[in-house]
Amino acid sequence: MVTILGIESSCDDTSAAVVRDGVILSNVIAGQAVHERYGGVVPELASRAHQQNIVPVVHDALKQAGIPKEGVSAVAFTRGPGLLGSLLVGTSFAKGFTAALGIPLIEVNHLQAHVLAHFIKEDENDRNQPDFPFLCLLVSGGNSQIILVKSLSDMEIIGQTIDDAAGEAFDKCAKVMGLGYPGGPEVDRLAKLGDPGRFTFSKPRIDGYDYSFSGLKTSFLYFLRDELKEDPDFIDKNKNDLCASLQKTIVDILMDKLCLAAKELGVNEVALAGGVSANSGLRNALEACGKARGWKIHIPKFAYTTDNAAMVAITGYYKYLDGLFCEPDVVPFARVSMQ
Repeated sequence: MVTILGIESSCDDTSAAVVRDGVILSNVIAGQAVHERYGGVVPELASRAHQQNIVPVVHDALKQAGIPKEGVSAVAFTRGPGLLGSLLVGTSFAKGFTAALGIPLIEVNHLQAHVLAHFIKEDENDRNQPDFPFLCLLVSGGNSQIILVKSLSDMEIIGQTIDDAAGEAFDKCAKVMGLGYPGGPEVDRLAKLGDPGRFTFSKPRIDGYDYSFSGLKTSFLYFLRDELKEDPDFIDKNKNDLCASLQKTIVDILMDKLCLAAKELGVNEVALAGGVSANSGLRNALEACGKARGWKIHIPKFAYTTDNAAMVAITGYYKYLDGLFCEPDVVPFARVSMQ
């Protein structure tokens, strides 16, 4: 049996998970509410909170899995991309844990882990994993990418944002409306109560499969500025419709390029990944498009959408099978490509 302890600390969530032979045994996540008052993640505060959370989180993950630390075959940790101070906490813990037990250390690319979250098994009979090749739409606060997944270790980014990510567009537009942080989930909640056709915002014209969301943010900001001059209560009066229209615009931008890629590449297996994959509008759009186009779609459980160690552990499990270990002098990277 191969038992992998996964460590995730790329941003503001401290997480540890245990995977045995591809089956998830535990996945513990500790968030950081301290950032809400600042309207975004404060790197220094995040790294300090990771230092406080890492030991109890790992302890709970091992306890829930019923695995003693001596039963761990290897430790997989997020090397990057992410906040450097946060990554250093997880990296340092993983190095110390493996050194103490004399077991292998496995570095994991955070973006690749989001994609491979689809291969986490809930039990030994779980057969819901995608077949190769498949397209994965990876959408989060920092990334918006279309990835052609040819195998567990062969992934090609065929489209990505040239400026801002979809999650960033959600959060910044939500902040302008005074919805707080994180804004994406609040936009999603209010959008369910509004009319998505009430307002129209600009959509970029970008060649190929690439995305752009900076123009949408600017369009949204200027629209609100002009309307507020006429009515200072415009946002409060139209908050639901604003959220619904904003969400529809972002989802349309994402889906248009994904549909184009699937058609031109002849791929009919399509998956979602990343924090924005929890958005109900995006999930519904993918399901509707899948039915209309005959796709086999793969939507992750909510527990595996945001940053979590389960996806790190499953990635580490497959790297363990291939003998892909790293040296103890490895250092994290704040920015690193999947390729």
